[in-house]
Amino acid sequence: MRGWSIGAWAFAAAIACAAAANAQDVKHYRFAYDQPRNTGYSIAGDLFADKLKELSKGTMLIDQYPGAQLGQEPQILQLVKAGDVDFAIVSSANTATISPQAGVMSLHFLFRNEAHVIKGLADPQVFEAIKTMIDETSQGLHVIGTGSQGVRHIYSKKEIHKVDDIKGMKIRVQATATEDTMFPAYGAQTVHMPFGSVYTSLQTGVVEAAENSINVYLVNKHYEVAPVLSITEHEANNALVFISDKLWQSLSAEQRKWVLAAAAEISSKEPAKAFELERTAAAKLKSFGVKIVDDVDKKSFTTIADPYLDKLAKELGPHAEKIKNLIRAIN
Repeated sequence: MRGWSIGAWAFAAAIACAAAANAQDVKHYRFAYDQPRNTGYSIAGDLFADKLKELSKGTMLIDQYPGAQLGQEPQILQLVKAGDVDFAIVSSANTATISPQAGVMSLHFLFRNEAHVIKGLADPQVFEAIKTMIDETSQGLHVIGTGSQGVRHIYSKKEIHKVDDIKGMKIRVQATATEDTMFPAYGAQTVHMPFGSVYTSLQTGVVEAAENSINVYLVNKHYEVAPVLSITEHEANNALVFISDKLWQSLSAEQRKWVLAAAAEISSKEPAKAFELERTAAAKLKSFGVKIVDDVDKKSFTTIADPYLDKLAKELGPHAEKIKNLIRAIN
């Protein structure tokens, strides 16, 4: 082009090369979870993606894979361990499939109320203890954050007002030592199955009840086959955010800082948002005609559950016992 000096050409060429290099530096990472969008998990995914994009100036971008596109939670954990999935948010209960002591987070009535869950999941000492537990009991992945989907309740075709009402009931529960101890202690029969099979099993009578948070019950349409939700609040629906060790080892010190800061965004903000989602979901369910039993006699459950808190934590192991003690000490 006439009128351009050699210096101007050189400058333009340098700009073009830099732009090309920057385009190549942008990397996409897979973030997987087994719940649909509009759940606590997708809130976590969005918080993480937005913060990581901001901190990395657009060079680290998250592609979310919701709704078990890459498998149910036990499969997702194996994919993260293998380095085939970069990030995931998985329930602490299903984390017990690779690190049994993670079952401590599923202890019944470990958390006193909503505020205790939010505070506990954001507590630096609790996080450090969970991180250490995974690092010392499992390989191929690391915990970088915590999350929530509220607390769990029992749903079926019948109302539950007290612990005696679930005696003999076949209830689908998460496959952890905690559940397999607690529900039989209440007099129920436990049944294990992948989450994706729960709807059909409730429909056909393979199980008479299931348990989960209100929004999960809503978005997966379990109310269609189990139209009575009894507010038992027996267990916090905790989750852990993971990064594959393969990815972690490949990151620079600066990139690691960005990842940890983005994950901290989940720990500090997502649980409160998840509980807001729970309240919205409850209102929506009522409008659909779902019966919500909110006068459950929780004392009938806690009288049985409380003696197990110390016993189960101790049986699970030293990491579990430490985490239990840290959580119980939070006011």
